[in-house]
Amino acid sequence: MSSDQSGVIPVPRPASSLPQPRLRYFDLILGLFAAVLIISNIASTKTATLNLGFWRPTFDGGTILFPLTYIFGDLLTEVYGYARSRRVIWFGLAMNVLATLTFALVAGLPESADSPTKGAFGVVFAFAPRILLASTAAFFVGEFLNSYVLARLKLLTGGKWLWTRTIGSTLIGQGADTLVFSLVAFWGVLPNDVLWGLVLFNYVYKVGLEVVLTPVTYAVVAFLKRAEGVDTFDRHTDFNPFRLGN
Repeated sequence: MSSDQSGVIPVPRPASSLPQPRLRYFDLILGLFAAVLIISNIASTKTATLNLGFWRPTFDGGTILFPLTYIFGDLLTEVYGYARSRRVIWFGLAMNVLATLTFALVAGLPESADSPTKGAFGVVFAFAPRILLASTAAFFVGEFLNSYVLARLKLLTGGKWLWTRTIGSTLIGQGADTLVFSLVAFWGVLPNDVLWGLVLFNYVYKVGLEVVLTPVTYAVVAFLKRAEGVDTFDRHTDFNPFRLGN
C-alpha cells in the first residue's frame, strides 16, 4: 500500500464503520409484525369451528391472522438478513409479553359495580397466561427455524427460486410453531381428537396461505430490494438466536 506525501499510510475503515443504507420500510414491517403477533395471540383465546361439509375443524381465532407473521419474517430475512430479522423476532416477543402481562394485571384488578363487562374480561383473559406461554415457546422455535432455513436456502440457491425458500421455510417453521402452540395451549383443554384436528387444520391453512400469497411475496420482495438498495446474503452471519447484535 502506498503512502501519501506526509508518509502516513491510509488505513481502510472496517466494514462496520462504513455508511449503512437508510432503510425506509424496515420500521414499518417491524411494527406490523409486532401488531399482528399481539392481535393473533388475543384472538387465540377463542376457539371456533368451520363447516367444510366433509369436515368441521376446530381452530383458534389467532390462526386467521397469524400466518402473516411468517410472511413478514420471510420478507425480513430475504431482504434485510437473518441478523435484523432476529432482532425483530425478539422485539415481537417482548411486546407480546408486555401485552399479556398488562391484560393479566387488568383482569386481576377489582371490578367496579357498574362495569359493562360484568366479569367477562376476567374470564377471557384468565386463559391469557397459558396462551402467552404457548405462543412464546412456539413463536421462538417456529420463527427462528423459519428465518434460519430461509437464510440457508438463499445461500444454497444463490438467491434464485424465492418460492423454494419461502414455502420450504414455512413448512418447517409453521410445523414446529403449530405443534408446540397447540399442545401447550390446548392439551387437556380440548378432547384429543379435536386437538389433533386443530393441529392439522391450522398447519394446512397456514402453509396454504403462504402458497396462495407467494405472488404477493414476490412483488413485495422485489419492491423492497429496489427501494432499500439491499439484498442480504448471510454468508458470515452468526445464527445464534440469542445474539442481539449484527
